[in-house]
Amino acid sequence: MTLPRPVVDSSKVTDSESVAAALSLLSASAVRERCHWVLEAARSDGLTHFRVNLDALPACATLVANETRSNYPDLDVPYHSRWRHFETRAGDLTKTTLGKPVPGDLEYSRVAIDLSVVSVLLDAGAGGAWRYRDEITQTQYERSEGLAVASLRMFDSGLFSSDPGQRHRVDSAALSRLDASQLQTGLQVTEGNTLPGINERVTLLNALGHALSHPSRADVLERPADLVLNGIDGDTIRADELLSHVLRKLNSIWPQGLYYNDQPLGDVGCHPAADQAQFASGLVPFHKLSQWLVYSLLEPLEWGGIVVTELDGLTGLAEYRNGGLLIDSGVILPVDPSLCDQPLAPDSEPIVEWRALTVALLDELAPLVRNCLGVNTPAFPLARMLQGGTWSAGRRLAKEKRKNGAPPLTLKLTGTVF
Repeated sequence: MTLPRPVVDSSKVTDSESVAAALSLLSASAVRERCHWVLEAARSDGLTHFRVNLDALPACATLVANETRSNYPDLDVPYHSRWRHFETRAGDLTKTTLGKPVPGDLEYSRVAIDLSVVSVLLDAGAGGAWRYRDEITQTQYERSEGLAVASLRMFDSGLFSSDPGQRHRVDSAALSRLDASQLQTGLQVTEGNTLPGINERVTLLNALGHALSHPSRADVLERPADLVLNGIDGDTIRADELLSHVLRKLNSIWPQGLYYNDQPLGDVGCHPAADQAQFASGLVPFHKLSQWLVYSLLEPLEWGGIVVTELDGLTGLAEYRNGGLLIDSGVILPVDPSLCDQPLAPDSEPIVEWRALTVALLDELAPLVRNCLGVNTPAFPLARMLQGGTWSAGRRLAKEKRKNGAPPLTLKLTGTVF
């Protein structure tokens, strides 16, 4: 299935300028800079859809700190990662499926990287109706946890591998031939158990398969682990370097990713607060799933003896639990309250504005939360605050304020953004 791709008008730029514009957006620093431009506009009441109440930030920080202490009384907070969703009320399902990780075991690391990639790419909003029943543990899951467990079971079945003798792997051949019926079966999707964005999710995994195919040796079945590890020289890599590598390799796979003069930009939105940019004026990058992937690679890489450093080179995640927290705690205020009742597409200006404010305000929130907890930045990077933290506090507030636990804005979920 081929989906129409959103294109930004770039008729007045040269090819070299369009390449430079695309490259300038493929970094965490670009996400941070341009999202803060939107926050600066908000500080002067220059936004169309939202205002910010910075006086509410300290109370929000206290709420997040209390959430963190409730979840992790010893403040030994793990990374915000896909691996947390495998740690279910029925136990850590990866340990029963893959075995326990052994430090320095590169093959285990490669298996874990493969799993991380497909699981993260399938984790873009499940909606409130879908459920997954795990027959092995006789437990029912929903939302992110359900997508995680379902992806693990599909991985364990060998759905993503073309080698029957090595089912615990992901390769280009299997991904390229994956179809919607296989994914629907694996995710237990029926008329009475609907999941948004099935076709888009399949298209995304198909595109990953094509991206993994070796350009000169069609018989080589490349794995996501190959792609990730080929960008690492040595036993350390900075988080922002790893993200830039992932973006350069995978930014063309997003079914609804933005294009600028035939240059793929991926998870990028349009907003007038970014009109000041020299390159790619008016564009605000988020790269939410790509950053979520890098966060989810931290542990698999550590198991293989590779340490990812300078974690706060990444940003907070522009998704609806963090963004919902900021609305539900009164930090972000809709100019028109009826906006919350309108179905909004991920690329609509209100959603781009909300996502940008979310990223920038998480930077503002972090030092306040650390102060409440009495911890410093090295011990408590954003990767721990999100886990401790903002994501679960956002979910809890959503359940308290809305019966179905939905975010405060009504989103048109596509399966490839949130």
